[in-house]
Amino acid sequence: MSAPDLSAAKDIATARRVLASQFAGAGIDSAALDARLIIGHALSLDHTGLTSAGARALSDAERDAITRLATRRMQGEPVARIIGVKEFWGLPLALSAATLVPRPDTETIVEAALAAIGPARKHEPLRVADLGTGTGAILLALLHEWPNATGLGTDIDPLAIDTARSNAQAVGLAARAQFRLADFSDDLNETFDVVVSNPPYIPTRDIDALDREVRDFDPRRALDGGSDGLDAYRAIAGRVPLLLNSGGVLIVEIGIGQAADVEAIFTAGGWLEVASLRPDLGGVARAVVARPRGS
Repeated sequence: MSAPDLSAAKDIATARRVLASQFAGAGIDSAALDARLIIGHALSLDHTGLTSAGARALSDAERDAITRLATRRMQGEPVARIIGVKEFWGLPLALSAATLVPRPDTETIVEAALAAIGPARKHEPLRVADLGTGTGAILLALLHEWPNATGLGTDIDPLAIDTARSNAQAVGLAARAQFRLADFSDDLNETFDVVVSNPPYIPTRDIDALDREVRDFDPRRALDGGSDGLDAYRAIAGRVPLLLNSGGVLIVEIGIGQAADVEAIFTAGGWLEVASLRPDLGGVARAVVARPRGS
C-alpha cells in the first residue's frame, strides 16, 4: 500500500483531515482517531494541544515524521504499536514486542474479578496472581481497584516481565506489584485470593487466518494455544487448585466457542467448579469464573 500524501497539508488541522480521509480510503475503521493519535505522537501533542494548535504550520520535518508513522498504519500495523502505548482500564500501558496489545474484551476479566470479590471485600489485603501477565494489564487494573491488594504477575518472556514492571512503576503501583519469570504458575508456592489469566487460546492452525493487525504484529507465543487452543487451560487446571485460598476465585479469558471445553478441563479433576460465565460487550462468553469445589 502506498504512503499517504500530506503534501497539501500546510497546518496541523488540515493534516488531520487529510490523513483521516486517506486512512478511511484504505479501509481503516478508526480513521479519524488513528489520524489524531499518530499526528499527536509525531508532534508530541496531546488531544488538547492538537486542537489548540490546529492552525500552526507544519515544517517539512514534521510532515515527514507524520508520513513515516502513517505509512506504518496503512501497512496494517496497529496504532498502539506505532505509538507504543495502549490504555487499559484507564491506565496507559507501554507495549513491547513480547506483549499483546491489551484489548477491551479483556476488561471483562477485570469486571468478573470485581464482581466475584464484591464491594464488601474491596479494602481487604487481597492477594492476586496474573498468569501470563504480558503488559501487566489485568493485574494492574485490579490493584488500581483494590487499594490494599498486592499481586504477582508471571510470564515466560523476560522482555514481558520488564515491560510489566515498568508499567507498574509508571502507574504508581510498583510497591504492590511483583513480577516473576515463570511458565504460568510453575514454581509458585504461595496461595492467592484471586488468580487471573488471559492465556494463549488460538488453535495453531487458525493463526494464519487472523486479522493482520494480530497475526503480523502480536507475539505468536502469546497467541498460540496449541493444536486445539486449550493447552494453557490444561496447564492452569493442573496447578491452580493448589494456589487458591479457601473462597478464592480463578478467572480466565476464553476464545469464542471455548466455554464448554474449558469448563470440562477445569472440572475434570474434581477440584474446581465453574461458578459463572461472563460475556463481553458483544455478548460473547469471554470469562470463565471458577472456584474450589465446595467453597
